[in-house]
Amino acid sequence: MKTFLIYGSYGYTGKLIVEQAVKLGLKPILAGRDEAALRKQANEFNLEYRAFGLNDLAKLNAAVCEVGAVLHCAGPFSLTYENIVSACVANKKHYVDISGEIEEYEAVVKLDEEARNANIMLMPGGGFDVAPSDCLALYTAKKLPSAQKLELSIATIGSGVSRGTARSAIENMNRQGRIRLDGKIVNVPNAWRTKYVDFGRGAKALTSVGWGDVSTAFYSTKIPNIETYMALPKSAVNMMKLTRYLGSIVYTRPIKNFLKWVIGNTLPPGPSKARNQTGFCFVIAEVTDGKQAARAKLKTPEAYYLTSLTAVEIMKRILQGDFKAGFQTPSLAYGEDFILGFEGVTREDL
Repeated sequence: MKTFLIYGSYGYTGKLIVEQAVKLGLKPILAGRDEAALRKQANEFNLEYRAFGLNDLAKLNAAVCEVGAVLHCAGPFSLTYENIVSACVANKKHYVDISGEIEEYEAVVKLDEEARNANIMLMPGGGFDVAPSDCLALYTAKKLPSAQKLELSIATIGSGVSRGTARSAIENMNRQGRIRLDGKIVNVPNAWRTKYVDFGRGAKALTSVGWGDVSTAFYSTKIPNIETYMALPKSAVNMMKLTRYLGSIVYTRPIKNFLKWVIGNTLPPGPSKARNQTGFCFVIAEVTDGKQAARAKLKTPEAYYLTSLTAVEIMKRILQGDFKAGFQTPSLAYGEDFILGFEGVTREDL
């Protein structure tokens, strides 16, 4: 069984993934741009590493050829996916990432035929974006095959945001909101709509966001109208609304780079180990055909910790020959019950 490459292994989520892989007895090859960080991490876990940037195509292709699959963990993915996906397709190697970025998902969908011809799987969104919500969406859609609309509602409890997630948000803030309308992804204003959802602890205000399922749930469920909502701090919602009016100022490259610098120098790397172990998330899916509705809820472990579990499990299955060629979502490749295989995950009909 060949091993796999983790690109961006020394980032916050990359570190969690490496720890989980080693815990399961896997021996991934670590990769990224920072050789010093790689060397330190490789020595800690007794693993091999390869240092290169994604624009160094010779080293990228050489590293990809060494393994059976690549797990890409270095965002913002809209800036980093293209060369590494191309290398995987060209060298007939499986590709998985932990992105939540719609533009990347839609670009990878277009490579479906090439991936099928190469007998490889391309799965962007193998982490919290979008494994749990994707599985719940398909489960709920199967309860009402006539459904024409899907709404997903997400809340995280006792967690936090990593620097990488915050940087990706800054990089993509000019893309406004996203919904799927009559099968097509369309723009809506940031914080376009508010709704109230009770996850079991009283109603919470949720704000519309362009979550990855606006892309992926369409391919998993064939439902043409999709909206996604998340419980966010009031300050974040106010900032989203502010960008409607200050977009031309804050969307410039210098401002984005400055905001990323601020994040790197002010935010902690991500939630603490204690929060990884005690935090949790809720996801509710509701589908309707205009006359009938079906609803279901997931409770999962903390989002970054869950990402390490799902991403490593997907890589393990791929290396064992358990994959479907072409573009895949987690539920299309492994079924709607895939998410129930992880400790701490529960599902109930509402």
